[in-house]
Amino acid sequence: MKIAVVGAGAMGSILGARFARGGHDTVLVDVVAPLVETINADGVTVVRGEEETTTRVPATTDPASVGAVDLVVFFTKCYHTAAAAESARPLVGPDTVVASLQNGWGNGDVLAGVYPEEQIVVGVTYNSGLVQAPARVVHPADQPTIVGSFADGQADDARPARLAEALADGGLEVSVAAPVRPEIWKKLILNAATLPTAALTGMHAGALTAHAPMHDLVSDTAREAVGVARGLGYDIDAQERVDSIHALLEKAGPSKASMLQDFEAGRKTEIDVINGAVVRAADEQGIEVPLNRAFVQLVKGWESLRGLE
Repeated sequence: MKIAVVGAGAMGSILGARFARGGHDTVLVDVVAPLVETINADGVTVVRGEEETTTRVPATTDPASVGAVDLVVFFTKCYHTAAAAESARPLVGPDTVVASLQNGWGNGDVLAGVYPEEQIVVGVTYNSGLVQAPARVVHPADQPTIVGSFADGQADDARPARLAEALADGGLEVSVAAPVRPEIWKKLILNAATLPTAALTGMHAGALTAHAPMHDLVSDTAREAVGVARGLGYDIDAQERVDSIHALLEKAGPSKASMLQDFEAGRKTEIDVINGAVVRAADEQGIEVPLNRAFVQLVKGWESLRGLE
């Protein structure tokens, strides 16, 4: 397939390299010209432990120079999704699969405001990455990815399978779910419980679960979010989520959460589509979520102090 990955940050670079190594004609699209120049000059280097793999992947700032592709995967920050979707129009033809594996809740809705919803595939990936330098990314370990149709109920839709095939060709673990929204909420619950806690304390993943008070805070925040998901009709078990979250944190060890990376880099966070999404859904149902609401307020305060609103 001809594939474009929009956003050449940590996860975009990792996926772009995997698609290319899987034999697909892949291009990275990013608005940052110096990053694009570095990728074109040096390739994308992915670090895992003591091993480094460099993959040559062409990059561009101009989607029109690429033309329509078979698959577009968006991996920008959530607050760039709308602009990225508009600029990516030259990449999308009537048969193009338009996919988002971004963090949070609502990216699919943004894409559906630009493209026909029947072309859109959404999902979650439990893979993580850390940018060490431009075009140099740490990918600690392979983790599952789950994809499905944005228009839930399309169990026979071939589009998620096309994305899954490309991910599998790159050696990634992937499955197709119908409906996929419960899976997105499961990841949202994980992020709501772990991202702001890590960012506001500076703790890496393993420390969050090893430190007893933080272990309890993560669990309580997750249980709040599960209550909201269940109110929306998603059959998610609270204890399963809590146990799974702590198992993932322990396995991730010294990995830094994406929001902690945002804090350290002085960047705007994705709190609006993570704990903010939990709060909005809770308000619609009249459910109290004091922990998730407090995290939104705390992170927004941090952003305000730095002029990032």
